[in-house]
Amino acid sequence: MSRQASSHVDRRPARRAGLGRRLSDWLVATFVIAGGKLICHLPEGPLWRLGNLAGMVEYRASPSRRDHTRRNLRHIVEWMAANGKGAEEYRRAATDPKALESLVRSAFRHHAHYYLELAWAPRFDARFVTERLFVETPREVEAWLTERRALILIGMHFGAIELPGFYVVHRLGLIVAPMETIDNARVQRYLFSTRATIGVRIVTLEEAGRELLAAVRRNEPVGLVADRDLSGAGLEVELFGARTKIPAGPAFLATETGAPVYMSAVRRTGPGRYRGSLRQVPVPKGANRRERIRAMAREEARLFEQFIMEAPEQWLSLFHPIWPDLEQAPMRESGETA
Repeated sequence: MSRQASSHVDRRPARRAGLGRRLSDWLVATFVIAGGKLICHLPEGPLWRLGNLAGMVEYRASPSRRDHTRRNLRHIVEWMAANGKGAEEYRRAATDPKALESLVRSAFRHHAHYYLELAWAPRFDARFVTERLFVETPREVEAWLTERRALILIGMHFGAIELPGFYVVHRLGLIVAPMETIDNARVQRYLFSTRATIGVRIVTLEEAGRELLAAVRRNEPVGLVADRDLSGAGLEVELFGARTKIPAGPAFLATETGAPVYMSAVRRTGPGRYRGSLRQVPVPKGANRRERIRAMAREEARLFEQFIMEAPEQWLSLFHPIWPDLEQAPMRESGETA
């Protein structure tokens, strides 16, 4: 075969693959954007029932995610039972396989509800937040809202992830937050634009360090979802009695700027109903910079535990590896029932 013919043959699959990828991205983006706009106009009751159904479909169709969720939930409820913490319904799941599997199924329903809320975000106006969100720590909220505008708000992959940021927007008018890059550029632009309309300015992870630091120095609030380390370069902490890593961003930003740090989480209590609270993260003083950063990471982990214990099945990180040692342990029988 000649060199000319060889190069001709080698290029054709690449062109077809590129065209196929672009077509696939276009179809996915069209589906996501059209679906998001449709969801914003659907009645709320049927929408929540649809979410429950979608969660059960994913539960049946995703054995790997189901196993991760079960393994992680079992670890949490066993820790809660061993330490006498949290509600009895969760501690009971440590020894009752049926109760544990019920939590696993509930986790998948909450996962589906998260995506519905993601599409529903343009409807999260001030009235929606005021009527639907019960604030369990009103004094703390009022204190930090009137104290100063420059603050660091730590969120979690938990419950209604979007609501804490929207609450800040409706009280302060703006929040800057990073978001991981999505391969589909059209979907990413759509998500950026929907949040921009309600006052959330999204920045990419690549520019997050520079943009968040600049925002705090401009006396603006910033938000970071920081319970799951995606880079592998996070800070090691103990969470529910086992070692894992969490992102270093909040601790570094707090140490660099001196801005007050708060953590918030909002959990679902029913269709379109939520309860949330806010707690200040102590910023250690007196030690060197490295020790302060590590001490703050430990405080973050302690607060993560407190929030997660209120509704472990609403922690979306359950679907992914969390504790390396737990991943290496043999999988136990699920006790799953049909």
